[in-house]
Amino acid sequence: MTDFAPNIERAFCLDLHEESYTLEHEGKVPDFLRGTYYLNGPARFSRQDLSYRHWLDGDGMVCALRFDDDVHFTNRYVRSDKFLAEQEAEAPLFRAFGTSFEGDQLVRGIALATPANVSVHPWDGRLLAFGEQGLPWELDATTLETRGPYTFRGQLNAISPFSAHPRIDRHTGEMFNFGVSFSARKPQVNLYRMDARGDLVYRRRFDLDGPCSMHDFALSRKHAVFYASPYFLDMQALMQGETIMESLSWEPERDSRLLVAGREEGNLLATIQIGQKYCLHLINAFESDGRLVVDVLELDRPVYDQYQVIPDLFTDVGRGQPVRYLVDVAAGEVVERQCINYTLAPDFAAVDSNKAMDASNDFWMLGIAATGQPGRKFFDQLVRADWGAPEHLDIYTAPEYHYLGGEPVFVGDPNNDKAGAVICQLFDAEAIHSAFAIFDAFDVRRGPQALLHLRNPVPLGFHAVFSAAS
Repeated sequence: MTDFAPNIERAFCLDLHEESYTLEHEGKVPDFLRGTYYLNGPARFSRQDLSYRHWLDGDGMVCALRFDDDVHFTNRYVRSDKFLAEQEAEAPLFRAFGTSFEGDQLVRGIALATPANVSVHPWDGRLLAFGEQGLPWELDATTLETRGPYTFRGQLNAISPFSAHPRIDRHTGEMFNFGVSFSARKPQVNLYRMDARGDLVYRRRFDLDGPCSMHDFALSRKHAVFYASPYFLDMQALMQGETIMESLSWEPERDSRLLVAGREEGNLLATIQIGQKYCLHLINAFESDGRLVVDVLELDRPVYDQYQVIPDLFTDVGRGQPVRYLVDVAAGEVVERQCINYTLAPDFAAVDSNKAMDASNDFWMLGIAATGQPGRKFFDQLVRADWGAPEHLDIYTAPEYHYLGGEPVFVGDPNNDKAGAVICQLFDAEAIHSAFAIFDAFDVRRGPQALLHLRNPVPLGFHAVFSAAS
């Protein structure tokens, strides 16, 4: 097989430093960038003599770029219970998403100890770091020091199912999130609504057709939307010693479904069969002309198996593409399905956060140029797409030995609603050098207009967010 990601192994064996300093940069940083960019992702991929197998296994590290008159960089590990216990023991203690070992532990015998390594969200004056399923960890928004687990005023506990993808309504300050209860007898979605102070407004449960692994959901002004694929988790296998990865099975003959809940009360309104695809990340949802519009990244099959064995990732990654569903909720049917012809394993899609839950056509995503060819690969394309002109794709392809990481974050120019910047992580695997690249959001093919160079490299992250200055 051809190696389409030469030297990518260097991104997974870094000698990491926790630092805070003012960055040097080349190019022009847009004047309207004022605020803080946050990125979370797995960082530590070994403990003692144990090497983790899966990209989701590493302990979480949050990076921050604070934009004011200068650009200031800070990075720190999330000091979760898992991190601190293993640090004190100087040994691995807990089973990870894709790695097990003799004597490994689960939380209360049924859940992974979260490495808090997937996403990060400012909310209610706090900064919260989230893992795949479990409570978030609160950080200091400036220093990134870990304050402790955030329990929503004691209303949730360590085994409350809680995903890495909360949705925060910028108008009301409310947080919505979900988690899956993987019971073989009665699998359910748990849908949560928190008010702006962190008090639980409701926790609703509705049944699933099997213990579906779901990573993300979408929120509109009136609805919460789930893409339930037949990617099933066998909890008994997990409790008998297998990893999450070993306990998952893909059964496409069972069909995928859109589940639509009413946002106000959390009640299930529609279950709609939509074929035999898989969705890891949704893009956006909004109401238009009495219909619900749901934008998703629809993949041919699940992608978690392509996250291992480190560092040989994405060796046989499946294709996928952005899909827009127009849904008649009352009738329980899809009225129209629109596709954008970008099929190179798209992931980490993002919209202008000021247009989330509202009608929006532009979005940005990462892709893998060598999709369809056997051999290890990594994200090397940044793509802007437009539902209003689906035939037009604005694509930047990184130079050889360079790889992209982190959800591309759009920051709009407050003085021009047709201008903005996109921030994306860039790793030079030949020089072992990290930078954050700033692109013209509406002309990414031209390449970065500014590069923010780090003194020491950091791992390729997952999800990012921008918090504008007050």
